[in-house]
Amino acid sequence: MSETTLVWLRIDLRLADNPALHAAVKAGGAVVPVFIWSPEEESPWSPGGASNWWLHQSLVALESQLRAVGSRLVVRRGAALVELRQLANETGAKRVFWNRRYEPACIASDKSVKEALRADGIEAESFNAALLHEPWTIQNQSGKPFQVFTPFWRHCLTKPDPSEPLPAPKQIASPLRWPKSLTLAELGLEPTIKWAEGFREVWQPGEAGAREAVKTFLSGAFDDYTEQRNRPDIGGTSRLSPHLHFGELSPRQVWHAAPKWRSSQFMTEIGWREFAHHLLHHFPDTPERPLRETFAKFPWRRDAKALRAWQRGVTGYPIVDAGMRELWHTGWMHNRVRMVVGSFLVKHLLIPWQEGAEWFWDTLVDADLANNTLGWQWI
Repeated sequence: MSETTLVWLRIDLRLADNPALHAAVKAGGAVVPVFIWSPEEESPWSPGGASNWWLHQSLVALESQLRAVGSRLVVRRGAALVELRQLANETGAKRVFWNRRYEPACIASDKSVKEALRADGIEAESFNAALLHEPWTIQNQSGKPFQVFTPFWRHCLTKPDPSEPLPAPKQIASPLRWPKSLTLAELGLEPTIKWAEGFREVWQPGEAGAREAVKTFLSGAFDDYTEQRNRPDIGGTSRLSPHLHFGELSPRQVWHAAPKWRSSQFMTEIGWREFAHHLLHHFPDTPERPLRETFAKFPWRRDAKALRAWQRGVTGYPIVDAGMRELWHTGWMHNRVRMVVGSFLVKHLLIPWQEGAEWFWDTLVDADLANNTLGWQWI
C-alpha cells in the first residue's frame, strides 16, 4: 500500500494549480490536507484582523471543496513543526509537501521545518505556487537583484512562459482513519467587534469567488483597464488582489486565462507583484526600514491625534477621508487612493510610514507583506 502524504496548506487555498496537492495525489496513497494556525511564527507581521476574516471564509470554502472530492481539511493550532510531526505520527505519513511562502519569517521557518522532517526520515518537499518566477532566479547583468521595476519586468519577459496550470484533482484518497481536528470556528479568526458586514457585501472569498472575479473582470473592466484603472470613482480595476494573496488564484492561472492579457497593462501589474516579492526576498529588512537609507534619519513627527484622524477618515480632506472610510467598510482601497492617503500621512502629516503600513496591514483584506511594503517604500 502506498504511503500517506501530508499536504500542509497555508495561503495556497485552492485545488486547481496547487503543486503540493498535485504531487501528493500523483504519489499515490492517502492524502491528508492540513491547515496549521500558527500566527506567532509570522511575527512581527502576524496576519491582521481583515486578513483573518478573509482566511476564515476561504478555509470554509476550501473545506467544502475538499469534501466534494472525497477528502477533508484537518485543522490544528500550534507550532508548525510540532503539529506536522504529531500528524505524521498519527497517520504514518512518510511525506510532507507544501507550497513555499516568501516572507522572511516564513522562509526561516520553512527551512527549519524541512531540515527537521528530513532528519526524522520524512520526505519533505516544497513547491512554487505563488509566483511566476522564484525571486532568486531573476538577476541583473551583474548578478545582483534588481531595484528598478522596468528592467526587472523586461528581464522576466525574456524568460520562457510559465507552465500550464495543473488541473484540480477529481478525487483525493482518504486515510483509513482521519486524525483529530479543530473546527474552523475554534481558531477565532472572525472579528469580535461588528466590523465585517461591509466585507460580506462586496467579497466572495474562496476559489469559486476568484474564478467569478476573473470572469467579471475579463467581460467588463479589462477592455478599458489602461485608462480606467487610474479612476477611483468607477470599477475599473480587477479586484483580484485578495484572491491572489490567499492563493485562491495563481499567477500562472492569470497568465494563461486569456491571451489578450499577455501584453496588457494588467499583466504589468502582475509584474509589480512579482517585483514586490523580489525586493522583499533580497531586502528582508524593508518592512521596517527604508530601502533608501537617506530616509532613516528623516525628522518624523509623533502626533497621535492626527494619526487617529487619518485612520478614522476625519481629516477634513474629502478624498483622503473617503479612501480611509472605504478601507474600514470594505477592507479594500483603490490603488491610486492608497497612494493619495499614504502620501498625505507621510508628506503632509509627516507621520512615519511604518504607522501607515501597520494600519493597512490590519485593515486590508489583501494585506500582503511584499505588496504592502513596496507600496509604502514607494510613497
